[in-house]
Amino acid sequence: MSSISFTVPGPPKGKARARTVRTKDGRTFSYTPDGTVLYENLIKTCYYQTGVRPFGADEELRATIVAYYPITKSTSKKKRQQMLAGLIRPTKKPDLDNVIKSILDALNKVAYHDDTQIVSLSMEKFYSDSPRVEVTISNLENKS
Repeated sequence: MSSISFTVPGPPKGKARARTVRTKDGRTFSYTPDGTVLYENLIKTCYYQTGVRPFGADEELRATIVAYYPITKSTSKKKRQQMLAGLIRPTKKPDLDNVIKSILDALNKVAYHDDTQIVSLSMEKFYSDSPRVEVTISNLENKS
């Protein structure tokens, strides 16, 4: 296999930090917030729908992620057109690195053996009327 592409519908979501809680008897435990678990499950489901087998454990991979953020309803028509044309890009949360983390962690042991296999990474943020995240994973030899 040389390349796989799929789309995760809905606004991009960043990976939330694990929460640590201390119980009344003094024990502590950590958990991943529900929103992060749900989003990572959505990413996995979108990947599985492609029907493509995972990459091999020894393959060097390139990941390309393009996140499309929603435009608020209160945005003026002029500014909205500039956003859709890519002249104005999102400088809002979720941060680029947190979106990357949610995507790559969700695909761990699903699309590839481990995310250490990702040796090249590209990510961009844009605005769109149909918020989504487009993901492409390819062999490093595949220069596409």
